[in-house]
Amino acid sequence: MKLFKTLLLVFTLLVNFLIVQPSWADPPTLTQTPEYAEVTQALNELTQAKAAPAESGYTAEQIEQKTGELNLQKYILETSLEWGQCRNQTGQNLAVFAHKAKKNQQPSIYYLGNGKITDDEWNCDGVYLPAGVKIAGLIPGDTQAQELTEPLALKFVPGTQLVAQTNPQTGAIELNVPPAKVFKASDTTWTIPNLSAADVSAQLPNAPIED
Repeated sequence: MKLFKTLLLVFTLLVNFLIVQPSWADPPTLTQTPEYAEVTQALNELTQAKAAPAESGYTAEQIEQKTGELNLQKYILETSLEWGQCRNQTGQNLAVFAHKAKKNQQPSIYYLGNGKITDDEWNCDGVYLPAGVKIAGLIPGDTQAQELTEPLALKFVPGTQLVAQTNPQTGAIELNVPPAKVFKASDTTWTIPNLSAADVSAQLPNAPIED
């Protein structure tokens, strides 16, 4: 009887293993990233500003808006089970910044083909937008499309599941999540090339993607 129970236990475990494959890769601990520390510090500063808005230089509305943005970023960092990924639904190439997850290195620019999503073993750090492109939603709540006069890099916190798509009525790129930061070429150590939209579209897609 003891042998039968042992065999039954082994058989049950084997069946469970075959049906529910274990996940060998641990989810990223994004609360230990520099971005999480930055978001937490910024929220603490806004809490102080809320107590004395006149001294902070911000209006009450600006404080509430920024607090909402930071709380969203904090939520993503605390709950995400994957590294950041970018999904391209714009109908053309999308230039993205990405780096191999778990490696402390500067992101490089890659070209993500239409309908593709970046590999989940990489972190999609942001999006490159060339001058002349129309973009909506850089400011939360602002749905008006604006045409860029210079190239920009949009940074997102790790764990963000970004979707970029083109509005068929306005032709503007729309994002499902507002960027954490917006960089000009002089604002960051990221390499921000001076490309046109046609240059980006002409590139051979080379971003690491999911199979």
